[in-house]
Amino acid sequence: MNKSQTSPINSIWLFMIISATVIAAYNNRMMEITEASFEAAKNAVTLAIGLIGSMALWLGIIQIVETAGGMKIIARFIYPIMVKLFPNIPASHPAMSAIIFNIAANALGLGNAATPMGLKAMAEMDKLNPEKGTATDAMCLFLAINTSSVTIIPISVITIRASAGVTNPGDIILPTIIATFCSTIMAVVAAKFFASRQPMPSINQSFTSEDLEKNDLFDREEKISELTPPSKIGKLVFASLIGVFLGAIIYRLRLRGIPYIFSLTFLQSLSNWLLPILICSFLLFGYFRGVKVYETMTEGAKSGFEVAIRVIPFMVAIFVAIGMFRASGALDIIAGILSPITNLIGIPAEALPMALIRPLSGSGAFGIMSEIVTNEPLSFLSYLVSTIQGSTETTFYVLAVYFGSVGIKKTRYALPAALSADLVGILISVIVCRITF
Repeated sequence: MNKSQTSPINSIWLFMIISATVIAAYNNRMMEITEASFEAAKNAVTLAIGLIGSMALWLGIIQIVETAGGMKIIARFIYPIMVKLFPNIPASHPAMSAIIFNIAANALGLGNAATPMGLKAMAEMDKLNPEKGTATDAMCLFLAINTSSVTIIPISVITIRASAGVTNPGDIILPTIIATFCSTIMAVVAAKFFASRQPMPSINQSFTSEDLEKNDLFDREEKISELTPPSKIGKLVFASLIGVFLGAIIYRLRLRGIPYIFSLTFLQSLSNWLLPILICSFLLFGYFRGVKVYETMTEGAKSGFEVAIRVIPFMVAIFVAIGMFRASGALDIIAGILSPITNLIGIPAEALPMALIRPLSGSGAFGIMSEIVTNEPLSFLSYLVSTIQGSTETTFYVLAVYFGSVGIKKTRYALPAALSADLVGILISVIVCRITF
């Protein structure tokens, strides 16, 4: 990646502020945008500080899952699928394990763990590349899947919704899973379609024994673990509680009747159950695997403060730009121009900036989503942009970083395949949110 290359968000952010000032001058709203800029900056810092608790909670829980070997279990589960999707990569090559771990980390919302494994996957795939500097079919498919991969828990979005006072911040989990599942299918279909129209020489499948030794996905000898299995009494107590919980589910379903399972009301109430069930499932998984859940939780939660502080500059910048843009009347003008299109596909005009900026800037889209959720926490717009944020990825950034790490200049069809997945993710988000809200 060229270090001198300017991110698109720079021009977009500057345009929003300058155009807001110009339009405010014509609308005589200079006082409004001045007040909006200070208020937006204040709200950004307040919201970021409010993130600390929720972020610490989830980072602690994810630390438990990692310590218990949850990523390896997910990796084993998707291994057969990956072998079929990447037929040109030998099943025992280290690139395969890196790809699988990257996707598993993305599924659990582990952004910090996903990126290093993604970079490793690109480096290993480049060793098989017959044309250095040109993306292989495997690279293009991997990038498309990476930007659309199924997400089980959109942690950052949930924490924002919780901080904004949403009653059930985890209600976007189900829509996000559905949207990312569909976008991932689209990513695979698009990549395979473009690959058939842009063939390239077969990859170099020769690799050394040293490469094989690096593939530690299914090590025959497990590393020495410090995990301590729980006592029989502990197992009995928590197993009993699980049994009681399952009994409660059966009891509730019997009260409602079998037809209730196929009703829209059940789908809506399912979101209320998902978050507590996931939290308990992760904690119990760690406990039964021998993880010291309390100690591990508190250790992982320490980084919650650092993460919340890191996002303050991004949130202040984007909150101020959006606040000025809205106060100037510019957003109303854009909404009026695009209303025929947005009405046709069912997207509120206010959500368009989010949908447009998401592929360009993760921090920018996160700021827009946060600003909307903070101002309208219980609205459909808030619900929709939260789902879009959790269902899509910063496509241009991912392509620039991953391809840049191995010197790929000819990206072939990676971008159109990834953007196709983004588009499907946004459209499915709208459909699912309309059904479940």
